[in-house]
Amino acid sequence: MKFSVEPWAPEYGTPMSPDLEETTTVPDVDVEVPAGKWHPISPSVTPASTILFVDGVRRIDANVWIGDEQPVLGICATYAAGAVRSDGDAKLVAAAVRRGLFTSSPQAEAVDTRHGRYEVRATAGSSTEDLWLGLQQRMGELEHEISSEHLDVELVITDGPLRTGREPGVVGYVKTHHVQYLPPALNGVLAALRPGDRTPLFLMTTAWSRYSWYLRLPGGGSGPFAGVVRCEASADQDVASARALADRVAATLPRFASERHKDPRAPQNLYPIGGLERELRRRLGDQHLLYRALLVAAGA
Repeated sequence: MKFSVEPWAPEYGTPMSPDLEETTTVPDVDVEVPAGKWHPISPSVTPASTILFVDGVRRIDANVWIGDEQPVLGICATYAAGAVRSDGDAKLVAAAVRRGLFTSSPQAEAVDTRHGRYEVRATAGSSTEDLWLGLQQRMGELEHEISSEHLDVELVITDGPLRTGREPGVVGYVKTHHVQYLPPALNGVLAALRPGDRTPLFLMTTAWSRYSWYLRLPGGGSGPFAGVVRCEASADQDVASARALADRVAATLPRFASERHKDPRAPQNLYPIGGLERELRRRLGDQHLLYRALLVAAGA
């Protein structure tokens, strides 16, 4: 029996879902190379020397009910975003923490506690999904705010998909795959990628348009999709510019790939992003302390 072991620690699941969802849009896979001529691309360009890595973290501190007669569900949450600049050395250049009361209740007011103030963040509904999406949106806005203030670099990598289609020069970095974007006939090209190789570009259009491509990092083991990540870039640029950006990313990111003995999500969890996540989680504060402070503020 032939098998391969997934490098990610089991508690983190797998980077490639065993049941990928079919995409609801049909990507244009001919934008750079005609589909019939797709092949792994090995860029021979100079890696970027100054890179900004941007990421965010979030945590629900407490579930809350607002009102008496018809209480509405909300969450008190803390979220943070930051950036690490790499130019030979990796340095934290920005970090911001916010707290919010996410709810659709019209009776909501800011909650003051001994350890922080939870400002009202209105959501479209009160379901768990609505509240989580509201939190995710605010974290994304904070990430965008931070990245837009530190654009004096050659390359900006933001962990996760792009939030909007108008982020020129910013690359979304997706390390967990849930959707099947490529037609089955092109999966062989994906499996044939060697470390440092990328696929040709393909164009996806939903509420906005973006170029995307897959890249294989070194150290991912022997599985057919080991070490594979997906990148995104704004479609507000011509194909030649997007190609040059994809080549620069493919030449740059492999040197930041993590190793199994240092990161449970190696190699996809890049070293600067892993370090940034740890620092941002530290800055969220003690969850148990905040929970008790919310109980006191509620008069419980």
